[in-house]
Amino acid sequence: MDISKTMSDNSQTLLEAFNAAPLQLAGHGKREVRVLKEAFAGVEDSVVSDMYGTGELIEGFQAEMAEVLGKEAAVFFPSGTMAQQIALRIWSDRKGSKSVAYHPLCHLEIHEQDGLKELHHLEPLLLADKDRLITLEDVKNRGQGVACLLLELPQREIGGQLPEYAELEAISAYCREQGIMLHLDGARLFEVLPYYGKTAAEVCSLFDSVYISFYKGIGGIAGAILAGSADFTEESKIWKRRHGGDLISLYPYIISSRHYYRQRVDKMAQYYAEAKELAALFNGCHNICTLPAVPVSNMFHVHFALSKVKVERILTRVSEATGVGFTPRLRESGESSCFYELSIGDLYSGIPKVNLEAAFGLLDRLLAEA
Repeated sequence: MDISKTMSDNSQTLLEAFNAAPLQLAGHGKREVRVLKEAFAGVEDSVVSDMYGTGELIEGFQAEMAEVLGKEAAVFFPSGTMAQQIALRIWSDRKGSKSVAYHPLCHLEIHEQDGLKELHHLEPLLLADKDRLITLEDVKNRGQGVACLLLELPQREIGGQLPEYAELEAISAYCREQGIMLHLDGARLFEVLPYYGKTAAEVCSLFDSVYISFYKGIGGIAGAILAGSADFTEESKIWKRRHGGDLISLYPYIISSRHYYRQRVDKMAQYYAEAKELAALFNGCHNICTLPAVPVSNMFHVHFALSKVKVERILTRVSEATGVGFTPRLRESGESSCFYELSIGDLYSGIPKVNLEAAFGLLDRLLAEA
């Protein structure tokens, strides 16, 4: 079936159809000004802003997050990119080695314009193949001489996969035995806790330093926390100033981070259960598989065994016909394959089952006929 022939010449693009859909599968909703206004709704006008990293507002939130993560101290950063480069720079300086290790699809390697190399002159060692997780054997075979190993939980670019907890414990024990500092890219740390059945502090106890994000699963405006020992975080504040991240005030980010953290951190088990439910619906369709097959957090990748152009037309038609938006964009993975990333948030639970069934019924039929 030629899907293009079933659509009018003035049909919408996938992005337009997604934005127009009254029901959307993923996320917490559009990043609109209302998100910030909602976070400030219960805040008294007399609350004093932070000032160059000091003040009750920022110090109180930092102390709260340090306790949650089981670390001595924590520092609020405007971005995770800044926080993680600084963490690796500190460990490199302390160990007297410019070598740091991480996954080939680590955020620092593929999304930061070589900031770690250009700004800090560090030399990344890429462990494991790009389509699988780092293992203890990878660290043992190639990790000699590195100052720090970065592990990302979950590994976003390969569908949000996670190592088993016993493997994580073994890697941590080996790093401590060998004097390798272990840093956690925990941008989505809270999202993986239901799978592990652990607290944030229990997971973070395996690491020397940890970064978490407040705009991904938490859904805040922007901002990050870098946590570790008191001397580590004090040194990170110096580097924060050097990076230009010590803004006169960060309170719009802090207040929204605190608000949405408290609102959503206890919903992660719900999001995880819903992700497994949704993945099963996708895997029940023709020409679709999810990675992982059974999600281990609230996120997974949806892979189509059809060209990007065909799938865009199909998803656009489904959105127009059922009012359910799947994704605003697809990524090509081959001439006859494509995929996208999906993360469950507040929106999914608001979709009536009858609409969900109609959307997946039509999706399956169109994919089978394509």
